[in-house]
Amino acid sequence: MLSSSGKPARPLRRVICAPDSFKETLRAAEAARAMAEGIAAADPTIEVDLCPVADGGEGTLEALLPGLNGRTFRAEVTGPRGRPVEARYGISGDGRIGVVELAEASGLALLPKELRDPMQTTTYGTGELIALAHRAGCETVIVCIGGSATVDGGSGIIQALGGHFTDERGERITTPMTGGQLRSLLRVTPADRRGGPKLRVACDVTNPLCGEHGAAAVYGPQKGATPAMVRELDEGLRHLADLLGTDPDTPGCGAAGGVSFGLVAACGATLERGVDLVLDAIGFQQRCRHADLVLTGEGRLDEQSRSGKAVMGVARMARRCGVGTIAIVGSTGPGAEACREEQPGGFLDDFLSLTARFGGERARAEPAWAVREATRELIRDVAGLPAGEGR
Repeated sequence: MLSSSGKPARPLRRVICAPDSFKETLRAAEAARAMAEGIAAADPTIEVDLCPVADGGEGTLEALLPGLNGRTFRAEVTGPRGRPVEARYGISGDGRIGVVELAEASGLALLPKELRDPMQTTTYGTGELIALAHRAGCETVIVCIGGSATVDGGSGIIQALGGHFTDERGERITTPMTGGQLRSLLRVTPADRRGGPKLRVACDVTNPLCGEHGAAAVYGPQKGATPAMVRELDEGLRHLADLLGTDPDTPGCGAAGGVSFGLVAACGATLERGVDLVLDAIGFQQRCRHADLVLTGEGRLDEQSRSGKAVMGVARMARRCGVGTIAIVGSTGPGAEACREEQPGGFLDDFLSLTARFGGERARAEPAWAVREATRELIRDVAGLPAGEGR
Protein backbone atom coordinates (compact mmCIF):
# COMPACT_ATOMS: atom_id res chain seq x y z
CA MET A 1 0.00 0.00 0.00
CA LEU A 2 1.31 3.46 -0.89
CA SER A 3 0.56 6.75 0.79
CA SER A 4 -0.70 9.60 -1.36
CA SER A 5 2.89 10.85 -1.63
CA GLY A 6 3.84 7.64 -3.40
CA LYS A 7 5.92 6.32 -0.51
CA PRO A 8 5.12 3.00 1.19
CA ALA A 9 2.51 3.50 3.92
CA ARG A 10 3.80 2.95 7.46
CA PRO A 11 1.92 1.09 10.17
CA LEU A 12 1.68 3.58 13.01
CA ARG A 13 1.14 2.24 16.49
CA ARG A 14 3.00 4.86 18.50
CA VAL A 15 4.03 8.41 17.57
CA ILE A 16 6.21 10.77 19.60
CA CYS A 17 5.21 14.45 19.47
CA ALA A 18 8.45 16.33 20.17
CA PRO A 19 8.19 19.94 18.93
CA ASP A 20 10.10 22.98 20.12
CA SER A 21 8.16 26.22 20.61
CA PHE A 22 6.86 28.17 17.63
CA LYS A 23 8.29 31.55 18.57
CA GLU A 24 5.70 34.10 19.70
CA THR A 25 2.79 31.83 18.72
CA LEU A 26 2.89 28.43 20.49
CA ARG A 27 4.80 27.08 23.46
CA ALA A 28 6.34 23.65 22.95
CA ALA A 29 3.76 21.96 25.19
CA GLU A 30 0.89 23.62 23.27
CA ALA A 31 2.36 22.50 19.94
CA ALA A 32 2.72 18.93 21.23
CA ARG A 33 -0.92 18.88 22.36
CA ALA A 34 -2.08 20.20 18.98
CA MET A 35 -0.12 17.42 17.25
CA ALA A 36 -1.71 14.84 19.56
CA GLU A 37 -5.18 16.13 18.72
CA GLY A 38 -4.40 15.88 15.01
CA ILE A 39 -3.24 12.28 15.41
CA ALA A 40 -6.40 11.37 17.33
CA ALA A 41 -8.54 12.94 14.60
CA ALA A 42 -6.77 10.87 11.94
CA ASP A 43 -6.56 7.58 13.84
CA PRO A 44 -7.58 7.36 17.51
CA THR A 45 -5.94 3.94 17.86
CA ILE A 46 -2.43 5.44 17.59
CA GLU A 47 -0.68 5.80 20.93
CA VAL A 48 0.81 9.27 21.45
CA ASP A 49 3.84 10.18 23.53
CA LEU A 50 3.79 13.89 24.38
CA CYS A 51 7.41 15.00 24.49
CA PRO A 52 7.84 18.80 24.09
CA VAL A 53 11.50 19.78 23.72
CA ALA A 54 13.77 22.84 23.73
CA ASP A 55 17.35 23.73 22.85
CA GLY A 56 18.38 25.18 26.19
CA GLY A 57 17.06 28.71 25.78
CA GLU A 58 13.85 30.28 27.01
CA GLY A 59 11.08 27.70 27.38
CA THR A 60 13.40 24.86 28.39
CA LEU A 61 12.01 24.78 31.93
CA GLU A 62 8.50 24.09 30.62
CA ALA A 63 9.80 21.53 28.14
CA LEU A 64 11.90 19.59 30.62
CA LEU A 65 9.62 19.25 33.62
CA PRO A 66 6.92 17.00 32.09
CA GLY A 67 9.57 14.51 30.98
CA LEU A 68 11.11 14.61 34.46
CA ASN A 69 7.71 14.28 36.17
CA GLY A 70 8.70 17.50 37.86
CA ARG A 71 7.04 20.42 39.58
CA THR A 72 7.44 24.17 39.24
CA PHE A 73 8.26 26.30 42.26
CA ARG A 74 8.34 30.06 42.65
CA ALA A 75 10.63 32.25 44.71
CA GLU A 76 11.43 35.92 45.16
CA VAL A 77 15.02 36.51 44.06
CA THR A 78 17.24 39.34 42.88
CA GLY A 79 16.30 40.65 39.43
CA PRO A 80 18.74 41.86 36.76
CA ARG A 81 18.79 45.43 38.13
CA GLY A 82 18.88 44.37 41.79
CA ARG A 83 15.17 44.67 42.54
CA PRO A 84 13.19 41.60 43.66
CA VAL A 85 11.44 39.52 41.02
CA GLU A 86 9.35 36.36 41.27
CA ALA A 87 11.03 33.57 39.34
CA ARG A 88 10.26 29.94 38.63
CA TYR A 89 12.51 26.92 38.95
CA GLY A 90 11.81 23.22 38.68
CA ILE A 91 12.58 20.00 40.53
CA SER A 92 12.20 16.51 39.07
CA GLY A 93 9.71 14.06 40.52
CA ASP A 94 12.44 12.08 42.26
CA GLY A 95 13.93 15.25 43.73
CA ARG A 96 17.36 14.68 42.24
CA ILE A 97 17.41 17.14 39.31
CA GLY A 98 16.80 20.87 39.43
CA VAL A 99 16.09 23.05 36.40
CA VAL A 100 16.95 26.74 36.42
CA GLU A 101 16.27 29.06 33.51
CA LEU A 102 18.43 32.19 33.56
CA ALA A 103 15.76 34.24 31.80
CA GLU A 104 13.46 33.80 34.80
CA ALA A 105 15.64 35.85 37.17
CA SER A 106 18.21 37.59 34.96
CA GLY A 107 16.45 37.86 31.61
CA LEU A 108 16.33 40.73 29.15
CA ALA A 109 12.55 40.43 28.95
CA LEU A 110 12.30 41.49 32.61
CA LEU A 111 13.54 44.99 31.79
CA PRO A 112 11.97 47.79 29.76
CA LYS A 113 14.31 49.21 27.13
CA GLU A 114 15.24 52.26 29.20
CA LEU A 115 16.62 50.02 31.98
CA ARG A 116 18.69 47.73 29.76
CA ASP A 117 22.31 48.40 30.68
CA PRO A 118 24.75 45.46 30.98
CA MET A 119 27.10 47.64 33.04
CA GLN A 120 24.44 47.57 35.78
CA THR A 121 22.84 44.12 35.43
CA THR A 122 23.58 40.98 37.42
CA THR A 123 23.01 37.23 37.34
CA TYR A 124 22.83 37.06 41.14
CA GLY A 125 19.19 35.95 41.11
CA THR A 126 20.00 32.97 38.89
CA GLY A 127 22.59 31.91 41.46
CA GLU A 128 19.92 32.18 44.16
CA LEU A 129 17.68 29.81 42.17
CA ILE A 130 20.53 27.30 41.83
CA ALA A 131 21.10 27.51 45.58
CA LEU A 132 17.38 26.94 46.25
CA ALA A 133 17.36 23.80 44.08
CA HIS A 134 20.45 22.51 45.90
CA ARG A 135 18.95 23.16 49.32
CA ALA A 136 15.88 21.22 48.21
CA GLY A 137 18.12 18.18 47.72
CA CYS A 138 18.95 18.29 44.01
CA GLU A 139 22.18 16.47 43.15
CA THR A 140 22.25 17.95 39.64
CA VAL A 141 21.05 21.35 38.43
CA ILE A 142 20.50 21.99 34.74
CA VAL A 143 21.12 25.66 33.98
CA CYS A 144 19.50 27.01 30.80
CA ILE A 145 21.21 30.25 29.86
CA GLY A 146 19.32 31.86 26.98
CA GLY A 147 17.84 35.36 27.04
CA SER A 148 20.13 37.08 29.55
CA ALA A 149 20.17 40.82 30.27
CA THR A 150 23.75 40.59 31.51
CA VAL A 151 27.42 40.69 30.58
CA ASP A 152 28.81 39.96 34.04
CA GLY A 153 30.76 36.79 33.23
CA GLY A 154 28.55 34.86 35.63
CA SER A 155 30.04 36.82 38.54
CA GLY A 156 26.62 37.33 40.10
CA ILE A 157 25.98 33.59 40.11
CA ILE A 158 29.44 32.89 41.56
CA GLN A 159 28.74 35.39 44.33
CA ALA A 160 25.28 34.02 45.13
CA LEU A 161 26.77 30.53 45.43
CA GLY A 162 29.27 31.69 48.06
CA GLY A 163 32.13 33.18 46.06
CA HIS A 164 33.84 36.38 47.18
CA PHE A 165 34.92 39.39 45.12
CA THR A 166 37.39 41.99 46.34
CA ASP A 167 37.56 45.48 44.84
CA GLU A 168 40.69 47.50 44.04
CA ARG A 169 40.74 48.91 47.58
CA GLY A 170 40.93 45.40 48.99
CA GLU A 171 37.37 45.50 50.32
CA ARG A 172 34.88 42.68 49.83
CA ILE A 173 31.99 43.54 47.49
CA THR A 174 28.70 42.83 49.24
CA THR A 175 26.24 44.11 46.62
CA PRO A 176 25.36 41.88 43.64
CA MET A 177 28.16 41.84 41.06
CA THR A 178 27.56 43.55 37.71
CA GLY A 179 29.45 43.76 34.44
CA GLY A 180 30.61 47.28 35.21
CA GLN A 181 32.54 46.14 38.30
CA LEU A 182 34.72 43.54 36.59
CA ARG A 183 37.57 45.83 35.48
CA SER A 184 38.28 47.03 39.02
CA LEU A 185 38.44 43.65 40.75
CA LEU A 186 41.50 42.79 42.80
CA ARG A 187 40.68 39.20 43.67
CA VAL A 188 38.09 36.45 43.10
CA THR A 189 37.65 33.61 45.58
CA PRO A 190 35.25 30.93 44.30
CA ALA A 191 33.16 29.04 46.82
CA ASP A 192 34.20 25.59 47.97
CA ARG A 193 32.19 23.39 45.62
CA ARG A 194 32.64 20.15 47.59
CA GLY A 195 29.18 18.86 48.35
CA GLY A 196 27.60 21.22 45.84
CA PRO A 197 25.37 20.06 42.98
CA LYS A 198 26.68 18.98 39.60
CA LEU A 199 25.96 21.84 37.18
CA ARG A 200 25.07 21.03 33.57
CA VAL A 201 24.87 24.11 31.35
CA ALA A 202 22.79 24.13 28.18
CA CYS A 203 24.92 26.08 25.70
CA ASP A 204 24.35 26.41 21.96
CA VAL A 205 26.89 29.02 20.92
CA THR A 206 30.60 28.70 20.29
CA ASN A 207 31.64 32.30 20.96
CA PRO A 208 34.72 32.85 23.12
CA LEU A 209 34.54 35.09 26.17
CA CYS A 210 36.43 38.08 24.75
CA GLY A 211 37.36 39.81 21.50
CA GLU A 212 35.41 40.65 18.36
CA HIS A 213 33.39 37.45 18.58
CA GLY A 214 33.08 37.55 22.36
CA ALA A 215 30.25 38.08 24.81
CA ALA A 216 30.43 41.88 24.95
CA ALA A 217 31.00 42.57 21.25
CA VAL A 218 28.39 40.15 19.89
CA TYR A 219 25.68 40.21 22.53
CA GLY A 220 26.28 43.43 24.46
CA PRO A 221 24.53 45.81 22.02
CA GLN A 222 21.26 43.87 22.11
CA LYS A 223 21.34 44.23 25.90
CA GLY A 224 21.77 48.00 25.75
CA ALA A 225 25.55 48.42 25.52
CA THR A 226 27.03 51.38 23.65
CA PRO A 227 30.35 50.96 21.78
CA ALA A 228 32.17 52.44 24.78
CA MET A 229 30.41 50.02 27.12
CA VAL A 230 31.32 47.11 24.88
CA ARG A 231 35.02 47.98 25.18
CA GLU A 232 34.82 48.32 28.94
CA LEU A 233 32.84 45.11 29.37
CA ASP A 234 35.28 43.21 27.17
CA GLU A 235 38.21 44.46 29.25
CA GLY A 236 36.36 43.44 32.41
CA LEU A 237 35.68 39.93 31.14
CA ARG A 238 39.33 39.48 30.17
CA HIS A 239 40.39 40.68 33.61
CA LEU A 240 37.99 38.19 35.22
CA ALA A 241 39.51 35.39 33.14
CA ASP A 242 43.00 36.44 34.27
CA LEU A 243 41.96 36.41 37.94
CA LEU A 244 40.42 32.95 37.59
CA GLY A 245 43.37 31.66 35.55
CA THR A 246 41.11 30.31 32.80
CA ASP A 247 41.47 30.54 29.01
CA PRO A 248 38.93 33.12 27.70
CA ASP A 249 39.20 31.74 24.15
CA THR A 250 37.52 28.43 24.99
CA PRO A 251 34.57 27.98 22.57
CA GLY A 252 31.22 28.52 24.23
CA CYS A 253 32.49 30.68 27.10
CA GLY A 254 30.84 33.77 25.63
CA ALA A 255 27.30 32.45 26.00
CA ALA A 256 24.81 34.60 27.93
CA GLY A 257 27.26 37.42 28.57
CA GLY A 258 29.93 35.03 29.80
CA VAL A 259 27.72 33.09 32.23
CA SER A 260 28.98 29.84 30.75
CA PHE A 261 32.55 30.96 31.47
CA GLY A 262 31.85 31.78 35.10
CA LEU A 263 30.00 28.54 35.72
CA VAL A 264 32.82 26.46 34.26
CA ALA A 265 35.75 28.40 35.69
CA ALA A 266 34.46 28.94 39.22
CA CYS A 267 31.72 26.36 39.72
CA GLY A 268 33.02 23.27 37.91
CA ALA A 269 30.11 23.16 35.48
CA THR A 270 30.07 21.26 32.19
CA LEU A 271 28.91 22.85 28.93
CA GLU A 272 26.61 20.72 26.78
CA ARG A 273 24.71 21.23 23.54
CA GLY A 274 21.32 22.39 24.75
CA VAL A 275 19.06 20.08 22.78
CA ASP A 276 21.21 17.02 23.53
CA LEU A 277 21.09 17.83 27.23
CA VAL A 278 17.31 18.14 27.11
CA LEU A 279 16.86 14.90 25.15
CA ASP A 280 19.10 13.05 27.57
CA ALA A 281 17.28 14.40 30.61
CA ILE A 282 13.84 13.34 29.33
CA GLY A 283 14.99 9.88 28.18
CA PHE A 284 14.23 10.57 24.52
CA GLN A 285 16.41 7.74 23.19
CA GLN A 286 14.61 5.16 25.33
CA ARG A 287 11.24 6.53 24.27
CA CYS A 288 12.22 6.21 20.60
CA ARG A 289 12.75 2.47 20.97
CA HIS A 290 9.00 1.95 21.11
CA ALA A 291 7.97 4.49 18.46
CA ASP A 292 7.15 4.18 14.76
CA LEU A 293 7.43 7.90 13.94
CA VAL A 294 8.58 11.15 15.53
CA LEU A 295 6.88 14.46 14.81
CA THR A 296 8.83 17.58 15.65
CA GLY A 297 8.48 21.25 14.79
CA GLU A 298 9.53 24.86 15.30
CA GLY A 299 8.69 28.31 14.03
CA ARG A 300 11.09 28.32 11.08
CA LEU A 301 13.23 25.73 9.36
CA ASP A 302 16.34 27.11 7.60
CA GLU A 303 20.11 26.84 7.52
CA GLN A 304 20.36 27.78 11.21
CA SER A 305 18.31 24.71 12.11
CA ARG A 306 21.32 22.55 11.37
CA SER A 307 23.52 24.25 13.97
CA GLY A 308 22.15 23.01 17.27
CA LYS A 309 18.43 23.75 16.95
CA ALA A 310 15.97 21.39 18.62
CA VAL A 311 14.32 20.05 15.46
CA MET A 312 17.54 18.68 14.01
CA GLY A 313 18.68 17.40 17.40
CA VAL A 314 15.44 15.42 17.70
CA ALA A 315 15.77 14.08 14.16
CA ARG A 316 19.40 13.11 14.66
CA MET A 317 18.68 11.16 17.84
CA ALA A 318 15.63 9.47 16.32
CA ARG A 319 17.68 8.46 13.27
CA ARG A 320 20.22 6.77 15.56
CA CYS A 321 17.35 4.74 16.97
CA GLY A 322 16.08 3.79 13.51
CA VAL A 323 12.96 5.99 13.70
CA GLY A 324 11.99 8.51 11.01
CA THR A 325 11.17 12.14 11.79
CA ILE A 326 8.87 14.63 10.07
CA ALA A 327 8.87 18.32 11.02
CA ILE A 328 5.85 20.61 10.99
CA VAL A 329 7.17 24.18 10.87
CA GLY A 330 5.70 27.65 10.71
CA SER A 331 7.72 28.59 7.65
CA THR A 332 10.86 27.69 5.75
CA GLY A 333 13.87 29.67 4.57
CA PRO A 334 17.14 29.16 2.70
CA GLY A 335 18.76 25.92 3.75
CA ALA A 336 15.57 24.07 4.64
CA GLU A 337 16.05 21.47 1.92
CA ALA A 338 19.49 20.66 3.33
CA CYS A 339 17.76 19.38 6.48
CA ARG A 340 16.39 16.34 4.65
CA GLU A 341 18.00 13.01 5.47
CA GLU A 342 19.29 12.44 1.95
CA GLN A 343 21.48 15.56 2.28
CA PRO A 344 24.86 15.53 4.10
CA GLY A 345 24.17 16.38 7.74
CA GLY A 346 20.39 16.21 7.24
CA PHE A 347 18.15 13.95 9.33
CA LEU A 348 14.52 14.79 8.50
CA ASP A 349 12.42 12.38 6.44
CA ASP A 350 10.27 15.30 5.41
CA PHE A 351 8.90 18.66 6.56
CA LEU A 352 5.66 20.56 6.14
CA SER A 353 5.33 24.36 6.22
CA LEU A 354 2.16 25.79 7.78
CA THR A 355 2.64 29.01 5.81
CA ALA A 356 2.83 27.09 2.54
CA ARG A 357 -0.17 24.93 3.44
CA PHE A 358 -2.56 27.47 4.99
CA GLY A 359 -1.06 30.88 4.20
CA GLY A 360 1.03 32.96 6.57
CA GLU A 361 -1.82 35.09 7.92
CA ARG A 362 -4.00 32.16 9.00
CA ALA A 363 -1.06 30.11 10.27
CA ARG A 364 -0.07 32.98 12.58
CA ALA A 365 -3.64 33.78 13.64
CA GLU A 366 -4.61 30.16 14.40
CA PRO A 367 -1.35 28.32 15.08
CA ALA A 368 -2.80 25.50 17.20
CA TRP A 369 -5.49 24.80 14.61
CA ALA A 370 -2.91 24.85 11.82
CA VAL A 371 -0.60 22.39 13.63
CA ARG A 372 -3.56 20.13 14.47
CA GLU A 373 -4.90 20.12 10.90
CA ALA A 374 -1.47 19.63 9.33
CA THR A 375 -0.81 16.71 11.67
CA ARG A 376 -4.16 15.11 10.84
CA GLU A 377 -3.45 15.30 7.12
CA LEU A 378 0.12 14.13 7.58
CA ILE A 379 -0.81 11.05 9.62
CA ARG A 380 -3.43 10.04 7.09
CA ASP A 381 -0.88 10.39 4.33
CA VAL A 382 1.88 8.47 6.13
CA ALA A 383 -0.48 5.69 7.17
CA GLY A 384 -2.01 5.47 3.68
CA LEU A 385 -5.53 6.35 4.87
CA PRO A 386 -8.08 7.78 2.41
CA ALA A 387 -7.70 11.55 2.22
CA GLY A 388 -11.03 12.46 3.80
CA GLU A 389 -11.36 9.74 6.40
CA GLY A 390 -10.04 8.97 9.84
CA ARG A 391 -10.22 5.56 11.36
